[in-house]
Amino acid sequence: MITTKYVNYRQVLNLSGFHLILISIWCTLIAVLFHFFNWHWMIIPWVPVALIGTAEAFLVGFKNNQAYDRLWEARKIWGGIVNSSRMLGSMASAFDTGNEEIGKFDLEDRRKKIIYRHIAWLYQLREQLLIPTEWEHIKVEEDQLKNVDQKRNRLIKAGFPDYGRTPIFLNKYLSEEEAALQSDYKNFATYLIAQQSRDINELKNMGAISGFNHMQLQDCLNEFYTLQGQAERIKKFPLPRQFASTAFVFNIIFIMLLPLGLVSEFAKLGDWGIWASIPFCITIGWIYIIMELVGDYSENPFEGLMFDIPMLSICRTIEIDLLQMTGDTELPDPIASKNGVLV
Repeated sequence: MITTKYVNYRQVLNLSGFHLILISIWCTLIAVLFHFFNWHWMIIPWVPVALIGTAEAFLVGFKNNQAYDRLWEARKIWGGIVNSSRMLGSMASAFDTGNEEIGKFDLEDRRKKIIYRHIAWLYQLREQLLIPTEWEHIKVEEDQLKNVDQKRNRLIKAGFPDYGRTPIFLNKYLSEEEAALQSDYKNFATYLIAQQSRDINELKNMGAISGFNHMQLQDCLNEFYTLQGQAERIKKFPLPRQFASTAFVFNIIFIMLLPLGLVSEFAKLGDWGIWASIPFCITIGWIYIIMELVGDYSENPFEGLMFDIPMLSICRTIEIDLLQMTGDTELPDPIASKNGVLV
């Protein structure tokens, strides 16, 4: 998540610098061919170019609206995880028993086990959501364009030491036997919630909690299943590619046609107008590219890039809250933004 009030020039160039170079080369090439080689045959009227630009603006606007909806829904899901996690922690910390057969220290250990396992679930869910999918920018295939996003991902990881320490957190908050089960389950986060359900059911059967408390705790676990499923829906179902792909293709067509229609209009001002068309053409094309890229990177909020939901920061916030509920005094530091990015 970008935390600066305004996007700085480095972030803009990091996102669209390569595209800006290509647009500059193309616009300059058309102006040179028009002025020095008199290739007037390639010039097209401005009206059809303007119509294409108008249609593309509507399509890109629709795409960006849908991408923002996906991004904001992902943030609401993690906001729900924060609230439900605090409810689980408060209920687990508050339940008590009048059953003398259950020792105080044994009950305290069971409380911590439930809370610790939930912290492990948070980091495990985040880890699963960061696994690249076929349509995301972070992909396994090796080619030059995809390497750009892989480098961005590595830079972010290098700036945040805790970014890839999920296995360490699992070993910290789970028993050795339970942590070793990770390789046996394709969806380990789902298993952890199921194990929570078994443990609270055992507490009810022991008489450590009442049936009503058991129902409340189970409702909270069911809410985690719902929130996890909602996050997985966004992760595993892309913005329909027929919308995303056509917007990209039409944007390229418009930018290719833009200097062909613009240079003739500026040429009416004289020879200097031909060269004056270059910065105007670059600016218009760059604006359309930026609109396309903003939507393109916002539609996948669990990629591991600077446009993502700050899942690591949210996990750390919940971790601190839950550890304080258990009485722990050795608390980790909150995740702070670095270079204008929070993860």
